[in-house]
Amino acid sequence: MRSIPLTFCGAAVIAATLMHAPAALAETGSGSEKDPGSGTTLTVTPSSVAPGGQVDLQTNGCRGKEAKGISDAFDSDARFSPEGSDGLFAEGKIRSDAEPGEYDIWVSCGDSKDTEVSGTLTVVDRNQQPPLTPTAPVQAGGGGTAVLAEQAAQQNGPSAVQAVVGLVLAVAATASVALRSVRRRRPAAD
Repeated sequence: MRSIPLTFCGAAVIAATLMHAPAALAETGSGSEKDPGSGTTLTVTPSSVAPGGQVDLQTNGCRGKEAKGISDAFDSDARFSPEGSDGLFAEGKIRSDAEPGEYDIWVSCGDSKDTEVSGTLTVVDRNQQPPLTPTAPVQAGGGGTAVLAEQAAQQNGPSAVQAVVGLVLAVAATASVALRSVRRRRPAAD
């Protein structure tokens, strides 16, 4: 008798999980842009930075072993080079006199197709830049963990991996309740 309400509760949990899963799976990384024609992507980390700061640039899809990135926000051109099998990487230094606002970044691949991809970067006012160190004493250390905790607190909902794990756990719980109720209904063999 109790298995019927448990089964309905399990179904409700699965339905609630499935409602949020498509939204989580549809999310893409911030600061990442893709050129639809070539499939080349450009990722800018962080996507917002104060004047005098630095951004890491990664491009995937360039066929050559080098690329050049230019932006009005940069001190000089960013020179990309290979790093492992994950594409091309570069560092861009933001001009110390850069005005707050959004800046375009253009990357030209050094391949035979002259592949190009663009992205954006936001320069923020120095006073709006969040502190990179803990603002209060941390009793158990802290160091770089304060930055990670702040980033985790700023996430909007579960990630795609968390949504899939939640879905798998809900299905497993429902299956175990159903299996348990089936075992209880079977008459004992003498």
